[in-house]
Amino acid sequence: MTPPGSNIGRDENAAPEPSDEALMAALAAGDTAALDPLMLRWQVPLRAFLLRHLQNEADSMDLAQETFVRLYRHRDRYRAGARFSTWMFQIALNLARDHARKRLRRRTDSLEDAPPSETEALAHSSPGPAAAASDAEEIAAVRSALAALPDDLREVLVLFEYEGCSHAEIAATVGATPKAVENRLYRAREKLRSALGAWLRR
Repeated sequence: MTPPGSNIGRDENAAPEPSDEALMAALAAGDTAALDPLMLRWQVPLRAFLLRHLQNEADSMDLAQETFVRLYRHRDRYRAGARFSTWMFQIALNLARDHARKRLRRRTDSLEDAPPSETEALAHSSPGPAAAASDAEEIAAVRSALAALPDDLREVLVLFEYEGCSHAEIAATVGATPKAVENRLYRAREKLRSALGAWLRR
């Protein structure tokens, strides 16, 4: 896969692709066409983020669309220079929290469709034929443990492990201090290690 920003296969005279922040600034200034490339870049990772949080694919797709609607509707609130992904995830997380409060029913969907992450590597310390045979079961165990975490712990873990956000970016997204984020990450990892003890000892 050609990494973002690579010149391989591109016309050397072509203008570089605008950054997320430049596109969002253009959208805030009234260039509605700037929303299209932002959606193309972020619709898949945004749905994955919401799926891990909501554990329901249909809900994650709906809220991803609603995130872009809110992003457009409140485009004038975007602060120039602010990281776009932090602002977008903040909108998505607020929608997910509201949705979870309203739903108040047992979660019925699993995280089976979400791709593996670094967190799931906790259960994959020794690859090989024997380990490969039980990969699906181990991944299911990790995802079950992740789903069982309290919302505030799961939020920071997903943002850190799956989205690659820094402590400062997570703090801005969830409305906490970087130190609180660090503490939540520690607690989340401890709970995962406790829940996955049988797998980690293999």
